[in-house]
Amino acid sequence: MKVSVLIITYNHEKYISQALDSVLMQEVNFAYEIVIGEDCSSDKTRDILIEYQKKNPEKIRLLLHKQNLGNLGKKNLIETHHACRGEYIALLEGDDYWTSSLKLQKQADYLDSNPDFAICFTSTLAFYEDESLTPYVFPDIKYKEISTLKDLLSDNFMHTCSVMFRNRLFKSYPKWYHEIITGDYALHIINASYGKIGYINEVMSAYRIHKDGIWSTRQKDNIARNYNSAIALYSNLINFLDNRYHKILEKRLLQCFRVPMEKYIENCDIKKVIKLFLKAIKIFKIKIALIIRLLLMIAMKSFSQLKKKIINMKYV
Repeated sequence: MKVSVLIITYNHEKYISQALDSVLMQEVNFAYEIVIGEDCSSDKTRDILIEYQKKNPEKIRLLLHKQNLGNLGKKNLIETHHACRGEYIALLEGDDYWTSSLKLQKQADYLDSNPDFAICFTSTLAFYEDESLTPYVFPDIKYKEISTLKDLLSDNFMHTCSVMFRNRLFKSYPKWYHEIITGDYALHIINASYGKIGYINEVMSAYRIHKDGIWSTRQKDNIARNYNSAIALYSNLINFLDNRYHKILEKRLLQCFRVPMEKYIENCDIKKVIKLFLKAIKIFKIKIALIIRLLLMIAMKSFSQLKKKIINMKYV
């Protein structure tokens, strides 16, 4: 089997048909399968999938969980990943879709021709379902052709629905994977630790932003949860990657501490500031320079807030 299309879905009855149709339209010269992890939806997603499977029994395999596996879909992703038999895996979530019938063929050809590459991806059209904002292409089609793990640690430049990666690069997911929110980004990082990342400069996928999407739900969550997840990711990656990228990861960690601390200072929530600072000390341990940098960031923000209050008092 050349390619497994890995789809995870939950409550996507409005979108799953478009996702599946975009996979079934693929024009390829190899065998591929569609492996779908259905996470016990409360709508008609499962019924729609069963109908598609009946019409395409040779191509579609369903993993119909008896109960919702939770953990923001990461357990569903892991189980579906383990069920994939292809040499390569193309990722797709049930509320996104592909726009090119040649996506699988072009990406498989790319990985065939570049054995030292672990991942290849394309540009994606991101659009808002309610049309509240203008659609945009990510990344820009002028993005560089070859990237590395170092680039990916600095910034996540790939939409998941555009990604294809080599299967079986690692045997099992690390324990810390369950502690984080951004499971797709972490998966890309793990894969990229085994090879380079190639970019095909075409728009071949569409990412739908809507109120019920996982990312929209994350945005509604409080600051602490999102940044705690990022802190867990970057702090665990330092050891996972054998300290090879500790400077980049420590920089990301400083950012993850600084942003919520500034918010807590604005709200005069000293207890949360102290709690987060103690957490930073625990992670950075004896790295005094990093602790001092964080202290300076806090001091500058506190001074700025005090200055604003003094100015406002003058005009009262």
